[in-house]
Amino acid sequence: MNKQLIISNTETFVKSTLENAEGGHDWFHILRVWNNAKLIAKDENVDEFIVELGALLHDIADSKFHNGDETVGPKTAREFLESQLVEESVIIHIIQIINNISYKGGNFVQKFKSPELDVVQDADRLDAIGAVGIARCFNYGGFKNRQLYNPSVPPNLRMTKEEYKKSSAPTINHFYEKLLLLKDKMNTITGKKIAEERHQYMETFLQQFYNEWDGLK
Repeated sequence: MNKQLIISNTETFVKSTLENAEGGHDWFHILRVWNNAKLIAKDENVDEFIVELGALLHDIADSKFHNGDETVGPKTAREFLESQLVEESVIIHIIQIINNISYKGGNFVQKFKSPELDVVQDADRLDAIGAVGIARCFNYGGFKNRQLYNPSVPPNLRMTKEEYKKSSAPTINHFYEKLLLLKDKMNTITGKKIAEERHQYMETFLQQFYNEWDGLK
C-alpha cells in the first residue's frame, strides 16, 4: 500500500468533490484542518496516515448540506477508500473519526476515542475559532439567511442534537452555543495552546461588536 499515493489521490478526490461547497466547508477548510492536524500530530504518538486521511475526509459530505443525513459522509469515504485498496481496519478507523468528530450541540456522547481522532478533532475545532472561525461563522449565517444579532433571542446552551441541527438563531448566538466552548474541549497540548490565543481574539471581537451595536464607539 503506497501511503503517499493514497494521500495524494485523496487530496484530488476531496478537491473535486467539494469544488462548489459553501465557503466555510469547502476545500480550503479541509486544507486548513489537514495542515492543523499535521502540526498537532508532530507532538502526539499517532498513526499519521490515519490522521491525514481523517482530516482530508472528515467533511467529505457534511450532514448539514445533505438534509441532516449523517450516513452520506461515511458512505462516501468508505467507497473512495475501498477504491484505493485501503486496509479495512484503516477504513473503519476513518469512519469512526467522521462519525465522532462533530460538536453537534455539545450534548453529543462521543462513542469512540483514539489519539488520531483527538488530533483531527482538535484540528477541526481550531478552524472554528479565531479569525477564520469568525469569518466561517458569519459566512454560514449568511448562507442560511440568519440575522447577525438579535438581543431578544438569547443563546440556547441546552439544545439537543436535533435542536442544534435545526437552529435558525442569529449568528452571534453561535459563539455562545459552540465557538466559545471549544477552548475547554481541546484534546491535545498543542491544540489547547493554539486555542487559547484564538479564543481571546473572539472575546475581543465580541466586545467590539457590542460596542459598535450599541453606538458606544
